[in-house]
Amino acid sequence: MNKVDYMEVTLPNYSYVFNFEETFSPAETQLWMRKNWTNGFYYCGIYMILIFGGQHYMSNRPKFELRGLLTIWNTMLAMFSIIGFTRTAPELIYVLRNYGFQYSICVPSYIKADCVSGFWTWMFVLSKLPELGDTIFIVLRKQRLIFLHWYHHITVLLYAWFSYTEYASTARWYVVMNYFVHSIMYSYYALKAMRYRPPKNIAMLITTLQLMQMVLGCIINIRAFQILQNGKYDCHISRINLMLGLLIYFSYFILFAKFFQNSYLNRRHGTKVEKKSYVNGTEYDKLKAN
Repeated sequence: MNKVDYMEVTLPNYSYVFNFEETFSPAETQLWMRKNWTNGFYYCGIYMILIFGGQHYMSNRPKFELRGLLTIWNTMLAMFSIIGFTRTAPELIYVLRNYGFQYSICVPSYIKADCVSGFWTWMFVLSKLPELGDTIFIVLRKQRLIFLHWYHHITVLLYAWFSYTEYASTARWYVVMNYFVHSIMYSYYALKAMRYRPPKNIAMLITTLQLMQMVLGCIINIRAFQILQNGKYDCHISRINLMLGLLIYFSYFILFAKFFQNSYLNRRHGTKVEKKSYVNGTEYDKLKAN
C-alpha cells in the first residue's frame, strides 16, 4: 500500500446511481473549495454576530414558538442525513471488508474513485453552513445557548471545509459517523417539534453515540499519525490536519462528557430539572441541585 492507483480500486455495487452522482467532479469541487474555504471564517463571524446580537435583541421581547418551521427544518435535516448515510456507509463497509482499517484511514478513494460517496461527502461539507441555522431557532425561541452548541457548529464547519481542500483520507470515517448520528438526532428533534414524546432514553442514546463518535475520531487521528511517523505507507493526510482533528475531537469529548454528566448522571443523583433547552440535537436540561 505504498502507492495506490485509484482507477484500480474496486467499488461497492450500488443498486442505483443517480445522474447528479454520476456526473460529480471531485477535482472541480476541490479547486472551488481551495479558493473559497477561508470564507468559512467570514460566515462564522457573521454567525457569531447574529446569535449574540440576536440574544441581546430578544432579551426584552417575547419568544417565538416557530414549531411549524422547526418541524420542517428538523425533518429536512433528518431526511438529508439518512440519505447521506445510506449513500456513504456502503463504501466504508466495502473498504473495511476488502482493504482493511489501515486503508480506510489512509486512502481517499471514497472521493477520488467513488462518485456516489464523493458527491455525498461534498454535500456533507456544504451542509455545515446551513446547519448553523439550528442556533437561530434557539435564539428566537429564547432557549439557553451553551458554549458546546456554537463551538461545535463553528469548528465542524471550518475543519470540514479545510479537510476537503486536501481530500483528508480520515474524512471517510468522519462523514459516515456524522451522517449516522445526525440521522437519529434530527429525527428525534423532528418528533419533539411535532409534540410527540419519544422515550427519554433516546436523548441519552444520542449523547452516548456522540461520545463514541469523538472517541473513535481520536483513535483514527492517532492511528493515522502513527502510520505517518512510521513512513512505510502513503497516508493521504497532512500532519496539521491530524493535529487539528485530534484537538477538535478531544475537546468535543470533554464537552460532551460534561454535558452527559450534567444532563443524565446528575439527574439520577437528586437533581431537579429547571429549564429545558437544546444543544446540537440533544435535549438539554438546565439542572439545579436540590
